[in-house]
Amino acid sequence: MMKIAVLAGDGIGPEIVAQAVRVLEILKSDGLAIELENALIGGCAVDATGEPYPEATHRLASQADAILLGAVGGPRYDTLPRHQRPERGLLAIRKELNLFANLRPAILYPELANASSLKYDVVAGLDIMIVRELTGDIYFGEPRGMEMRDGQRVGFNTMIYSESEIRRIAHVAFQAAAKRQKKLCSVDKMNVLECTQLWRDVVTEVAREYPQVLLSHMLVDNAAMQLVRNPKQFDVLVTGNMFGDILSDEASMLTGSIGMLPSASLDEKNKGLYEPIHGSAPDIAGKDTANPLATILSVAMMLRYTFNQEEAAQRIEHAIKKVLAQGIRTKDIAEPGGQWVGTRAMGDAVLS
Repeated sequence: MMKIAVLAGDGIGPEIVAQAVRVLEILKSDGLAIELENALIGGCAVDATGEPYPEATHRLASQADAILLGAVGGPRYDTLPRHQRPERGLLAIRKELNLFANLRPAILYPELANASSLKYDVVAGLDIMIVRELTGDIYFGEPRGMEMRDGQRVGFNTMIYSESEIRRIAHVAFQAAAKRQKKLCSVDKMNVLECTQLWRDVVTEVAREYPQVLLSHMLVDNAAMQLVRNPKQFDVLVTGNMFGDILSDEASMLTGSIGMLPSASLDEKNKGLYEPIHGSAPDIAGKDTANPLATILSVAMMLRYTFNQEEAAQRIEHAIKKVLAQGIRTKDIAEPGGQWVGTRAMGDAVLS
């Protein structure tokens, strides 16, 4: 039995997750042993319980084989104490379940080449994977906080990585590269940050175990520029939590829309949390305009990485390719002035 915790979250989360759940229900009716159970996370959890990651949600997520997440947060929660903000729920579930390896593919479907803000010849055929360390770095480092120093407010955070944290994410990245084009680019800022000098040293050490993979290194500012200048030079990139957060969002726009990018966050046994990389988009929540494809593609990643159901994963991906080939678009990927369909209608198209 494949037990999946469904955490729809906030904003457009419930709308896009609903379409992904419909896909899972179809697969269930076709014979896959799938069990779904819902729980709260983020702002909706704060509204109901006062906590962004309630104990009941933690219990369910711990017992499940995989988690499907929509999105969390919204402006109305920005004035809450920091420990109550929806994003703390997302950080907590990653940390509590040790979901240290974040895989973010950026694939440009041929039909969407014109949706990218870059020229066709720059992005045509794009297929890269960003491997982001997810439970360390400046987002979790201590000490952190805000305090008064010399009569003024000071905010501080700590960027920190241990050798073992770097080593384990490096293995994930090398293994991913070995199954693809056998090229891995490690991104750091070793020229000014000792923390990432250690990152480079350890990744270089791990490379000796993967002689079939060509390793290169790049400073993060150059990597950000190269992703726009010549993104197809990359196959797999591996980097820390903060750099990966930024670079993967940049990479999403190479594909035409952040609404097209799924992600997987895995522990050491491939238990995973699967989610689109975009946020809760409260400005379009409830308007039936959100793109559910990244969430549905996240289900395909779930079937592939956690459940080893490659045939079912490919079935979903082929359905999405067919929908795009038919010219069906949500608003974010439609040609200027072109026709588009809503969230539910795109779900209908994928199901059919």
